[in-house]
Amino acid sequence: MTTFQHLDIPTLTGWLEGDQALTLVDIRDPQSFAQGHIPGSRRLDNDTVGAFIEGASREAPLVVVCYHGHSSQQAAAWLAGQGFDEVYSLDGGFTDWQLRHPDRVEH
Repeated sequence: MTTFQHLDIPTLTGWLEGDQALTLVDIRDPQSFAQGHIPGSRRLDNDTVGAFIEGASREAPLVVVCYHGHSSQQAAAWLAGQGFDEVYSLDGGFTDWQLRHPDRVEH
């Protein structure tokens, strides 16, 4: 059974600072994403997931972000089942990211 792993914010911060090749997807609603998101992330929803799966690298780590780190677990588990090698759910979600890194939020 393919599954996902939990990822903490300090680890993601290190990956981003080290220019680690990764794919960052945000599953929050469009308005929340527009108000702020982790730089380099792209919004993913039911309408865009098909095209995402067709075009995304299966080898690069895939990090799923939601509001608080709960619904991203379900999405990460589902994406892991679609053949992605390394899938992570960001613990604490965007809310925790924004608290820790208010200077690293893209609008």
